[in-house]
Amino acid sequence: MSTPGRPLHLHEDRLFPSDPTQRAIARRLYAEVGTLPIISPHGHTDPAWFAGNAPFANATELLLVPDHYLFRMLYSQGIGLDALGIPRADGSRAPVDPREAWRLFAAHFHLFRGTPSSLWLNHVFHDVFGLRVRLDADTADHYYDTITAALQTADFRPRALFERFGIEVLATTEGPLDPLAHHQAIRDSGWNGRVITAYRPDEVVDPEYEAFADALRRFGEITGEDVYTWDGYLHAHRQRRAFFKAMGATSTDHGHESALTANLSRAEAERLFSRILKGGFSREEAALFRGQVLTEMAAMSLDDGLVMQLHPGCYRNHNPHLFARHGRNVGADLPLATDYVHALKPLLDRFGNEPGFTFILFTLDESTYSRELGPMAGHYPCLYLGPAWWFHDSPEGMWRFREQTLSTAGFYNTVGFNDDTRAFLSIPARHDVARRIDCAVLARLVAEHRMDEDEAVETAIDLAYRLPKRAYRL
Repeated sequence: MSTPGRPLHLHEDRLFPSDPTQRAIARRLYAEVGTLPIISPHGHTDPAWFAGNAPFANATELLLVPDHYLFRMLYSQGIGLDALGIPRADGSRAPVDPREAWRLFAAHFHLFRGTPSSLWLNHVFHDVFGLRVRLDADTADHYYDTITAALQTADFRPRALFERFGIEVLATTEGPLDPLAHHQAIRDSGWNGRVITAYRPDEVVDPEYEAFADALRRFGEITGEDVYTWDGYLHAHRQRRAFFKAMGATSTDHGHESALTANLSRAEAERLFSRILKGGFSREEAALFRGQVLTEMAAMSLDDGLVMQLHPGCYRNHNPHLFARHGRNVGADLPLATDYVHALKPLLDRFGNEPGFTFILFTLDESTYSRELGPMAGHYPCLYLGPAWWFHDSPEGMWRFREQTLSTAGFYNTVGFNDDTRAFLSIPARHDVARRIDCAVLARLVAEHRMDEDEAVETAIDLAYRLPKRAYRL
């Protein structure tokens, strides 16, 4: 019996310009980069997948439950997270049949028309699982059975998919309390896949984090340092950074509400730290502490060579009801207006001209591209621009990023693409979208006689492969 449904087809010219001259150039450029190895230098996949290499459970657990892009949209249309089987803050879950959760998702897949999520997922459905009909209520069971059956085979184990996707290196992101046991298990296994970590110390840097006091206590226990003194606290960070670096890390990552940095005297920093430890600090003092620690992290990067990333400008957990019920990372985060020129000056006054320091900036505030970030990266030797991020990781967002930063930062003060995802199977799709958009941008420059085609080929390869390797010291 044939499977019902409308055909699913990935057009070979998707995301290329409609102008025939530019489209032909984009095709030629893409032919040079489409199959290059994937460099994924920043993301949030689970290293346990590659340590244990156990089969993924089913379509729902792999593709729906970890992906806040998906359940954020569904929630906006009145679909509760319990109905999708999303874990609660206390670790429990509603007793939902994963097939029923998938059916609910499939019945609402039309909500994603035109979004990057549909681009990524249709790529996964078509190229990874060989599906040839579109997902909807009528094909939900066909999808669920096809995907879930495939996941039980050797070819769909995490390591096999890693190799099939052509991933050369994949960076995960762990907190300062993580023992990195999964990364050690990967090393001990003898598998050749390169999965590395990155140091993200936010839970012991942000005094407004709800578990800050307990995290700081554990930070001291793990390191054996007196983290209730300013020197001991900084020594603990140095120790953990050294451990992460020994386990393959080449970068740190910092997700702060603002880009504020500070350059306090030692005495001022000690007094501020004392106020933080006593509690009762103001929001301004919490922000100042985060800003001072960012500058201390830059100093440490100059010493240990770890590349520093800053992902600021997000109001986390805006929906208190959802946060209370389901905790963090459930799609209730929103972009904020962000200042960089004034906020980063204290850090840049100390380290902006240091040749051994690499500082990669991201933004959720697109208004800063041409006004602040492009000109800053086009001047300071240490600064590079990360790609269009999160809410702007879309074809439109990538175009805006290139158009608004190219004149001041060029291509070579950017770091190519990173996928920054928890959704492992979407990694090839995300990189494919980025490569296609960059080829489209370059094709326009060639068609307008602003760049020769041989230069565009070199630039396309650099953006897809060489720049992320260089920027992240891979």
